[in-house]
Amino acid sequence: MKTKFDSYCVEGITEGCKYCVRGEKLVLFVSGVCKRNCWYCSLSKKRKDKDIVFANERECKSFKDILKEAEDSRATSAGITGGDPLIFLDRTIKFASELKKKFGKRFHIHIYLPTKFVTEEKLEKLSKFVDEVRFHPEFLINKNSVDEDLKKISLTGKLWKKENIGIELPLIPDKKNEILEFILKIKENVSFANLNEFELSETNFARITKKYKLKEGGYVVDRSLESGKWILEQLEKNKINLKVHVCTAELKNCWQFKNRLKRHKIFKYGKRTEDGNVIYLTTPGKLKMKKTIYDKEKNRTILSEEVAKTLLTKKKIFRIEEFPTYDRIEIEEEEIKNE
Repeated sequence: MKTKFDSYCVEGITEGCKYCVRGEKLVLFVSGVCKRNCWYCSLSKKRKDKDIVFANERECKSFKDILKEAEDSRATSAGITGGDPLIFLDRTIKFASELKKKFGKRFHIHIYLPTKFVTEEKLEKLSKFVDEVRFHPEFLINKNSVDEDLKKISLTGKLWKKENIGIELPLIPDKKNEILEFILKIKENVSFANLNEFELSETNFARITKKYKLKEGGYVVDRSLESGKWILEQLEKNKINLKVHVCTAELKNCWQFKNRLKRHKIFKYGKRTEDGNVIYLTTPGKLKMKKTIYDKEKNRTILSEEVAKTLLTKKKIFRIEEFPTYDRIEIEEEEIKNE
């Protein structure tokens, strides 16, 4: 039941998840606007309800920005999310079609869709460019929506192969019975269900901490993972032929993100760590010498080890460890002293 990447499943994981675990997925956030107002939504304040586009950590003003991030992160695939991509259907289709045009049909694209605005016409347009669709039904915020959720998800059978249709839900501990019941009801129309360990964010913190206890470490809801394991056990007992994957916070942080870091392009003379971070030897400002690179964004010069040694008595040299991602967050900075 436990995978080698610290998650749990029955019957394996879907194609989109395989790319994700390997760190090959470009996370394409088409907008933070959504009309669902889910109380458990984990979007950050920077993105929630904002009509803004991101590719991974890069804010994008045009498709050229998306393309640059796909190339820098060496993505072989993309996951389209929001907000609700259906509110910005033309934008979503443009991005998906352009990615296919640039990288070819084998560039795998999956999409997350709240069921609220799903219609057969919209799904048909998406099906031309999207390989895998993952629905977020409404029953967790409206228990009377089950029949409508089932009806809308069933529309996909005309447009995608069953193996490419599924649902994705947060593992809310006290909703495990409702989640299991919904999976059993929808099993004839989908081939997979992804269940995500329930995590905190700055936007859901107050509401979540008022109702739920947290695991040690403080950002994951206690009993969420256990609820997912219980669901898997019930499905195994009933011999349900469905791929069900309990995606843990550990998978996202220690596998998916780390593997994405390891794939990301870095400046010459940088050295990768085991965690996927990058270490540079730098000096402030622009320096014109061989075996150096000027980093315009941070107004610093990246040095080879050879050059750094020759400059120790002349300039301030820093050893900097940072993420190789677009935001290039610095984790550690240490001035190297000449001894």
